[in-house]
Amino acid sequence: MDRQRAEEIIGTPHMVQVNYRGIPVYLQDVNGQETATVFPLDEMDHEQQVDLEGLEEIKTKPIDEQFHPF
Repeated sequence: MDRQRAEEIIGTPHMVQVNYRGIPVYLQDVNGQETATVFPLDEMDHEQQVDLEGLEEIKTKPIDEQFHPF
């Protein structure tokens, strides 16, 4: 993920799903040009610094499409 998109995700009021190397995480902050502060959603007290390139935004359908498949 590039730095600009990571900052946009942090600033949005909407929930954006992000994985770090396949693990769902909460993106808390961007540090410098290449790292971010995250914590796994199942271990919210395990804050860690990770490389931005390991982050992946998970695209989901809009909420109204999720509940109305027709």
